[in-house]
Amino acid sequence: MRSDDVENGEWLTRRFTEQRPRLRAVAYRLLGSLSEADDALQDAWLRAGRADLSEVRNLDGWLTTVVARVCLNMLRSRAYRREESLEAQAVDPLLSTGADPEQEAVMADQVGVALLVVLGTLSPAERVAFVLRDLFAVPFEQIAPMLDRTEEATRQLASRARRRVRGGGAPPGETAGHREIVAAFLSATRSGDYHALVRLLHPEVVLKADAAVIPTSEPVTVTGAGPVARGAMAAVQRARFTGLGLVDGRPGLAMAPGGRLRVVLAFTIADGLITGIDVVAEPGRLAALDLAVLDS
Repeated sequence: MRSDDVENGEWLTRRFTEQRPRLRAVAYRLLGSLSEADDALQDAWLRAGRADLSEVRNLDGWLTTVVARVCLNMLRSRAYRREESLEAQAVDPLLSTGADPEQEAVMADQVGVALLVVLGTLSPAERVAFVLRDLFAVPFEQIAPMLDRTEEATRQLASRARRRVRGGGAPPGETAGHREIVAAFLSATRSGDYHALVRLLHPEVVLKADAAVIPTSEPVTVTGAGPVARGAMAAVQRARFTGLGLVDGRPGLAMAPGGRLRVVLAFTIADGLITGIDVVAEPGRLAALDLAVLDS
């Protein structure tokens, strides 16, 4: 092996290591799974090691392209696989994320659980166009060849994805106050603060949960601030994978370990208190919900 080959190998290793956090961020947003993102980076590293880089002028951009192409292939392969069975969905998602749960939860919080879920509803091409352009400012002229589309067609893909991510928006005057209450509910659940939860709930609050949530043979109804708060306390671990989003146009919560939607909480709020919680976990009901990102 020539000395310049050794030097080039060391140079590539150093540059890839420097770029790894950004490349991992790209892959995670494209795939929604930390374990799959790490697999994509490993594949990209192997491809980079075999490539002739003598003509590459912008290595950072080239590495981004390689990672994105790997992720695009992975997204396309998903489209050919069958959807998970009801039995698979019944498994506690904390046991099936495929990655360190704590690290996965931190990453999901940074990106936004609702965003990960909505990205999962896009076609592979839409997802790549939106993520690279809107989240990482990659020029359309660089994205288009990955997708075998013209620049104009790629712009349309990103625009369509952007509309889906934003949804129809919440009713005027409702979002801010309700968002604060829902965010406080999530914060209190994560911290296991029973008294804070009770203060957010109407004394006669009613929680209705699909059978798949527990799971049980029948849907569950719980009435009263105390019982509902105690039930929330039992969901502290699941709350790590939960984030705010718009549920049918109103602030709600989505639980999605590994970017896969498992449970949605829709809230009824009146006079600053939560009067009703609908916990949705049945696949058919989840699919019928309009979930979008809640703007900051």
